[in-house]
Amino acid sequence: MSSNGRTSSHALPPRLPLAGLLAVRHGESVSNVVFREAARAAVPDESLVYREVRVPLTALGREQAAALGRRLAALPEGARPDLVVCSPYARARETWEVAAEAWPGAPAALVDERLRDRETGAFELMTPLAIEARAPEEARRRAAVGEWWYRPPGGESFPDVTLRVRDFLTELAGAAPGRRALLVAHDAVVVALGLVISGLGTPPPAEATRVPNASLTGWEGDGTRLRPAFSGDTGHLAGLDGPGAP
Repeated sequence: MSSNGRTSSHALPPRLPLAGLLAVRHGESVSNVVFREAARAAVPDESLVYREVRVPLTALGREQAAALGRRLAALPEGARPDLVVCSPYARARETWEVAAEAWPGAPAALVDERLRDRETGAFELMTPLAIEARAPEEARRRAAVGEWWYRPPGGESFPDVTLRVRDFLTELAGAAPGRRALLVAHDAVVVALGLVISGLGTPPPAEATRVPNASLTGWEGDGTRLRPAFSGDTGHLAGLDGPGAP
């Protein structure tokens, strides 16, 4: 804030001495399909029997992951990631396992808990209409607070996700300066990465940011800072059947 009390519109980007960073959202999962179809049919579907951490990919999701691996393998040698860090959730780990099979010589992945999806607590894997049916007071609170700031009982808000992603990225940059990293994670994590890299004072998105399944988002480094290169790139998924992420 300036001395006259006005807020500044200039963000302060953090020092992140990576050569480059790629982030991918996992391929299409079973829960993606259930949520998408529930929204289309306008029904409070509660058919998911998995725990959040164990939700697997669909057949299409595995095809998307293989296409991702081929895309990474085709990158010029100096542009390929030499470090991979993965969310502990099954759909992210499966995405990387399939992608690595399509990329001869792919590095082994580390797993970090801070790259997990946004936790929804008491409403784990419940569709929005199911939440409205079971907890109408929480649905009203969510609408009043706003999607970005809403924290479900026992869960996280998007700012909570951003805090842990900031901690992770700071540690990654300190441990792997000059390296090119690939993060295999979730839409909330990809959005949080963009905010953290943009820097202190960056406002939250005005509306929900769509991160397609198996899409790539990239930043290039200059030895000190990371700068956006591309966002939500799905060119490698051309020709695959299916509607993609909800």
